[in-house]
Amino acid sequence: MSCQNCLTRIPYATCIATLLCVVGVSIFSGTIFRGAALSRLIFEDVFHVRAEWISITQLVFVIVGGVMGVLALLILCVGCFSTGETKHRMYSTGGARVGGRVTCLIFIILAYILNVLWLAMLVFLTGVTVVFTFWWGMCANKQKRPEKQCISFTEFDFLFPNGTRIEDMEVCGPEEIKLFCKDYVENGEIMFILATSACGLVVFSLIHYLMCLSANYAYIRDQEKLHDLEDLRYLHSESEMTALAGKRY
Repeated sequence: MSCQNCLTRIPYATCIATLLCVVGVSIFSGTIFRGAALSRLIFEDVFHVRAEWISITQLVFVIVGGVMGVLALLILCVGCFSTGETKHRMYSTGGARVGGRVTCLIFIILAYILNVLWLAMLVFLTGVTVVFTFWWGMCANKQKRPEKQCISFTEFDFLFPNGTRIEDMEVCGPEEIKLFCKDYVENGEIMFILATSACGLVVFSLIHYLMCLSANYAYIRDQEKLHDLEDLRYLHSESEMTALAGKRY
């Protein structure tokens, strides 16, 4: 019986959302760190351009991943407090129920804002993945046409700082082409595809969190109504007992 009670206290929906979030954030943090490092090497080793902003972006992505992990654990705790018999014990008083509703509402707002931010990140990573896929297509075209000495990236001049020379936007020579295509672009494309997929998984987990938090908010509100109804019944029964006692005497 005790084991069954423990099973009823597990917030299965929140646990699934947490698992999706942790897996997504873990894959995202690892792949985006490696993908950003490869992007920085492309600009510095191949195009001979300093790209300090990539290192800053790399750090921001890792911090975002850590924040998401902490938030997932906090929402899991809220889900545990709002499930099964624990819900009745935690929110037995009026102040506790108000605090629970406010907590759920705060996490709903946070999850909604983070969902919008991760959707924006998903769009950004999709664009980066498309660029890397296009670059890999250019590398494949160079292999089919070996008579071409260089791969020109002048059509991507918006990615380069102002004043970049035309020769720095071209990849020439077998060693430089191998460095760019085989070592950087091929590995970078895989990293950004995985990062984009992981970002989509995090977005899905945040949507799942929003549903779980909304359900928990409704459960706590219903719990408050049930307690109010029990208080009314108690007062009503007590008044009836007082009336019967008065008639008896």
